This record gives sequence, structure tokens and C-alpha cells, in this order.
Amino acid sequence: IVSSSSRDGRLLVAGGKSRFLHVWTLDTRRLLRIIQLPAKVKSVKEMEFLPDKFDAGSSQVLGVLSQDGIMRFIHIHTCKLLFDLGSVGDRINTMAMSPTGHHVVGVMEDGNLNIYSVQALTAELNKPPPPLVSVVSSQRKQETGDVTSLSQADLTQGKRASRLKRKARLAQGSDVSAVDVKPKKTSQEQVGLPEGLNMDKLMAILRGYGEYPAKYRMFLWRSILRLPENHAAYASLVDKGTHPAYENIHEKFPIKSRKLLRVLQRTLSALSHWSAIFGEMDYLPLLTFPFVKLFQNNQLVLFEIIATVLVNWCQHWFEFFPNPPINVLGMVENVLAFQDKELLQHFVKYGVTSQIYAWPVLETLFSEVLTKDEWLRLFDNVLSNHPAFLLMCVVAYCTACRGPLLQCIEFDDFKYFFHHRNAMDIGDVIKEAYRIQETTPPDVHPERMLDTFQPLTRGQYPVFNKYPKFIVDYQVQERERIREEELEYLRQRQVSLELQKETERRQQEEAAWYRQQELLLEAEEKRRKMISEEEEKLYEQRSRLQAMNREVKMKEMKLLDATRRKYMNYQQKQRTSEIKRLDDEIQRKAAMREMETQHAVQEAEIKNLELQLQKKMFEQELYREHAETTQKLRSEYDAFRKRQEIEDRGQHRVNLAEREREQEIRRRLQQNLAHAEHVTTDAETRKQMEYRQELDNLDREMQNVQLAKLQNENRDLEKEVHKLMNELKTRREGEAIETLEELQAQRRQADVAAERRTRLLREESGLAEDHLGQLGNTLDQSFERLRDLRQRATDNRDQSCLNEVSTGTDGTTTLSFDRTGRTSLDEGEAMLMQEVRRLREKLTSDSRTKKPPAEF
Repeated sequence: IVSSSSRDGRLLVAGGKSRFLHVWTLDTRRLLRIIQLPAKVKSVKEMEFLPDKFDAGSSQVLGVLSQDGIMRFIHIHTCKLLFDLGSVGDRINTMAMSPTGHHVVGVMEDGNLNIYSVQALTAELNKPPPPLVSVVSSQRKQETGDVTSLSQADLTQGKRASRLKRKARLAQGSDVSAVDVKPKKTSQEQVGLPEGLNMDKLMAILRGYGEYPAKYRMFLWRSILRLPENHAAYASLVDKGTHPAYENIHEKFPIKSRKLLRVLQRTLSALSHWSAIFGEMDYLPLLTFPFVKLFQNNQLVLFEIIATVLVNWCQHWFEFFPNPPINVLGMVENVLAFQDKELLQHFVKYGVTSQIYAWPVLETLFSEVLTKDEWLRLFDNVLSNHPAFLLMCVVAYCTACRGPLLQCIEFDDFKYFFHHRNAMDIGDVIKEAYRIQETTPPDVHPERMLDTFQPLTRGQYPVFNKYPKFIVDYQVQERERIREEELEYLRQRQVSLELQKETERRQQEEAAWYRQQELLLEAEEKRRKMISEEEEKLYEQRSRLQAMNREVKMKEMKLLDATRRKYMNYQQKQRTSEIKRLDDEIQRKAAMREMETQHAVQEAEIKNLELQLQKKMFEQELYREHAETTQKLRSEYDAFRKRQEIEDRGQHRVNLAEREREQEIRRRLQQNLAHAEHVTTDAETRKQMEYRQELDNLDREMQNVQLAKLQNENRDLEKEVHKLMNELKTRREGEAIETLEELQAQRRQADVAAERRTRLLREESGLAEDHLGQLGNTLDQSFERLRDLRQRATDNRDQSCLNEVSTGTDGTTTLSFDRTGRTSLDEGEAMLMQEVRRLREKLTSDSRTKKPPAEF
């Protein structure tokens, strides 16, 4: 958005990328009006109010610089365009105004800095209305005596015309006399010329000096050609851009100046957009280049001059396109045949046609054979005369150089002559052209076939279609086809280049990737070496730790082995002592049995002697035997109690050993638990260390995860071992319970056997009582019965040593001394020895098959 405010701060004008200007009143903050710029304005670059010391700060004139490089000054209240600066060919890039509003500075596209006087620009706006002046003219100056109303501009034109007239008179010398003022001409030449110029006077100056003044040459050319200066039409042609036919003009015509090349390209493109044939003409750059060098700072004038030349001085040039204009060249040959037959016959003799001596000069408009000054002098006369004068100049150039041409006999020499500069006087060529124009008869003169000068129309340029359209269209189509093929080729080439670049880029990326992979492999190898070193160190540490653990376990195993051996020795000693005690007990019992046997025999002999004693002595013996029996029962009870104590001590030792074993298992479980806690703590520590080292080495994290997994597996194995230990302990406890149950079963069996023996003893006691009842009949029967009773009592006494006690139903004991009792005693002793051997063998087998405690 571009904006500007008036000096009093009451108005604000805003514009931008459109052709509308919005005028706001800052007092009421409302939109006052919208100003629409001309249609060729697309956007506004800059705007600024023109200061005026008489408007009290309320600026009325706004300067607007648009994208076309033209600065327009607009009255914001009347919305009228007052004046403008710049043109399409001479654009303004930026502008600035003086604080007083007297000058406007513009920076042009070509780098020039132009300073404009606002007073001169607004002179026409500020002047008073023209007064009416009554002029009385004499009959010499006017044919009629009418009073004509003249404006101040007409008077100014009259003064300028009189000054030019005096200059022409002075240039003509003494032949000039006073010339009366003739009446106004109404011819096309005089009516069309601006600023009151007179073509006859200009021709007089041209004939007198041979050229126009260099200072006024451009102005005079523009005036003579009556250029319409169609800004909008030219801008529309320029806006179409560069024509495809001249996109690569720098390759065909390499020009050192970039600006000149750009102007040439823009002009040729505008001509091609105006008419299609100009895009197919190969010689159009050669024809237009002299004008481009002259009018490079005013491209609109350049375009219109070239268009005017093409329309008027290039008539009938394009009827035989793409061939040279045979009809025009025929006109030149006819004039040459009339003026110099010898030269024409010389051309015919050596096969030099008009396409060799006339067409090279025409297609370049003499720019190849003339210097700049010579060319300017020639075209001062060409543009001021009939279009046929250009053909006369071609014939004049040939006749003026007839001497060198008559000396040429080689075809290449002729071609070289008409393509290069030659030593001649351009003034003579021009005079010869005027002579030929005046002396050529009408039937041969080109004026008969060429139209008079026609300026370009205003507003829009005329339609130019004097050429074989089908040929041009075909060439345009072919050019378009070739251009499309070239574009396709360029596109394919670009695609191939892109593919090549992409391939090279991929190769570079692949090479870089391989280099990176090599670096990564090297880094990985270094890391692997570092890891292997660390692993070796860790392995050494683990080896040392395992060696230490092995040593500790060996020591622990040695201690456990020593303890186990000590315990086994203790058990062996205890069992040996127990066996020894049992052997002593057996020997003692055997000795007692022998002593009792001997005592029983002695007693039996004594009893045999005392059987003859009286009944009273027998009763005393019975009482003594009863006392002895009671004493023996008491001793047997004491022995039974001692055996019970021994069994209790053995059970206590078994229980103590079981408790020690349980304590050992508990201690090992506690050790395992402490070890598990240590492993868990170590795992946590390692986990933290792994978390800190995770950013440095991701591979070690995977190994640590695997290590943690192995540790978890070890923990699971330890749990399984603990479970197996618990199951083993449960199994051992079950075995102990089964052993206890077996002992209890054996005890129950012993009780059953004791009850059976008690029952037998009771039966025998009953039989003994019956037998004692019968002793009262005879003494012998009593003595025998007494002996049997003593024998049975001895048998009962031996059985009581094996934990058997018998009592009578009535509280009395009957003894028998029969030999059958001795046999049963021997059988009982044999069974007892057999039982002792079985127990010893069982203890020995248990001690051998007993498994040592599990080690961890």
C-alpha cells in the first residue's frame, strides 16, 4: 500500500496494486471519493502531493507514479489529468519533489537524472484565456481582407516560421529576395506538420545544407513522419513480452551493450506482435539496428519510426516472401537501365543480378556501406521525400561507383563491394539521386507503382497484412513446431541433466554413505575393541571373584566336611559305644544266665536235699523266693527305665541333629536370601549405571539386559533349588515321621507280643495253680512241681530282661524248673542276638547310604 497526505493533514490518498486511488478526509475519517486511473495503469509505485505556496497547505494536485514508468499529475477534486512525465520508452523509476514545489526530480530507467520545472509544466494551465485580437492584413499578405481571430499560439507559430524563413534565406545567399507572404497552404504536408513547420522550407534547408541540423534532427524526423505516439497501443505490444523468434537474438547478433541488445529485442518483439511477418524476417535486425542506436532512449519513437519506414519505404517488399521483392528490384533495374545501360550490361555480363547489387543495400538500409554521419545525411533526404527516393538512392549509389564496379569481373568481388564500405562522397550520391528522380520518365519512375507517404494512425496502429499469409502462417507453424521440438529437446535434456545430477548426487551420497559406514565400522571396531578390553577386564574380575568364591566355598566345604566327618565320627563313636554297651549287656546277661543256671542247679541240688525238709521250711523258701522275685522285678523295672532314658536320649540326639540340620538349612537359606538381596542390589546398581551409560553405548545396554535376564534365570534356578531343598526337607521329615511310625508300629508289635506272652504266662500260671493244688497229695509230686515252677520262674526272669513282665491273676508267681524252659530261654537268647545283629546292620547301611547335605 502506498499513501500520501496533504500538508495540512486533512486529506489522505491511498493506492496499491490496482488503478484506484482512495481519498479519505482525516477530519471525519470517511472516504471522500475514489479516483480511477487510466486502464493501462495496473499498480501504483509512488505518490506525492505537489506543494503550492498559495493553497495554504491544502494540496490539490497529486503526482502518481505507476508501473509503466509514467508519472501523472491529477487534480484530486476535478479528477482531471493535468500533465504527465516520462514515457513507455523513457520510464521513470522513482521521483521526488522539492519542498517549495518548483521542481520535480525523476530517476530514469537508463540512469539519467531529469529535473523538471513545475512552472513550465503548468504554464498552459495557469495562463489566462487568450484575448481576441483583430488583425487587419493587407492584400499582399492575404487575398481576403477578412478579420481573423488569432490566438496567441498562432502568433507564436508565425514568429517561429518567420525565424526559420530568415535562416533559409540567409542560407540561400544573394539569390534570395523579399518574398511576400503567401496565403496558407492546405496541403497534406503543411497541415500534418506540428508546430507550424513548413515542408517546403524544410526541403529548402535540406537542399541548401544537404542535411538537417544535428541538434534538431530527431525532432524533425518525428515531425516529418508525423508519429502518433500511441502509448497505450505500444504498451500493449510490449506487455506481450519477448517474441519466441527473438528469444536467442544475442546468439545471432552478439552486441557488447546489454542495454542496446535489450532495446533491440524489445523493439523486434513489438514489431513481431504487431505483424506476424516481422517474426519471420531474417534481415529485420539489420534493418532496425541503425534506428535502435539513434533512439535507444525513446523506445516508443523508435518503434513508430521503424513501423513508418516499413509501411512506406518498404512497400511491396513482402509480396514474394520469403524471397526478395522481385517487383521492387525490377523497378531498380529499370531505372538503372534507363540511367546507365553500360553498367547494367556489365552486371548482366558477369551474372550479377539486382539481388546482388540492390537487395543487400536495401535490406540493411545502407547501414553496411555507409558510416553513421553518411547514413544520417542520406536518411534526412530519404525521409523528407517520396518513398520511391530510396530506390533512386540505390541506383545513384551504383552509378556513383560505376568506375570500380566496371573494373570488377569476379562474382565474389561484386558481393564484397555491396556488403562493405567504399570510398565515395555521400553528397554526390544524394545529388545523383535527386538528378535521377527528376530525369526518370514517368513510365519507368517507381512513383507510378508506389503510394505516397501515409503516417501511422492515432490510437491504434494500422493492420499490416501485405504479405503471403499462407507462407508466413506455414513458417510460423514450422517455427512453432521447431520451437516446441526445441523445448521438448531442452526439456528432455534438462530431464537428462537432472537425472545425471541426481545420479551424481546419489553417487556422492552413496560414496558419503560408504565413507560414513566405513567411519562407523571403524568406530564400531574401536568400540568393539574397547568392549572386548572391558569384557576381558570384567572376565578377569569375574575370574578373580569366582576364584575367591571358589576358595570361600572350598573353605566352607572343608569346614562342612570337617563338621560332617566330626559328626559322623561322633555318631560312629556313639554307635560303637552303644554296640559295645549292648555287647557288654549281652555278655552280662549271658554271664548272669550261666550264674543263674549254676545257681539254679546248685539250688536244685540243695532243694533236692531240702525237699525232705518240713513243710514249714518250704513255706519259708516260698517267702524268700517271693522276695527275690519282687527284687528282680524292681531291678527289671529299673533296667526298663534306663533303656527308656537311653531311647529318649537317642531320640533327643536325633531331634537335636534334625534341629541342627534345620538350622544349617535355615542358615543356608538365609545366606541364599542375603546373596539374592546382594544380587538384587547389584542389579539395581548396575541398572542405574546402565541408565547413565545408556547415551554413551547402546550395545552395552543390550548386553546388560541379557545379563539381567540371566540373573533372573539364576534367581529362578535358585528358587527352584530352594523349592527342591524344601521338598527334600519335607521328604526327610516325612521319612523321619515314617521312621517314627515304624518305631511305633514295632512298639505296638512288641506290646502285642508282650500281651501274648502275658496271656501265655497267665495260662501257665493257671496250670501252675492247678498243679500246686495237686501237690498236696504227694510230696514227690510237690517236689517235681516245685522244680518246674522254679524253672519257669527262671524262664520268666530271662524274658523280663527283654522287656517282658508277667504277673498272676491272683498276684502270686508260680516257678517251674522243667528242661523245656531252658530250651525256650535259649531260643529267646538266639532271637535277641539275631535282633541285635539286624539293628547293627541297619544302622551301618543307614550310615553308608545316608546322603551328605546339599552344597551350594
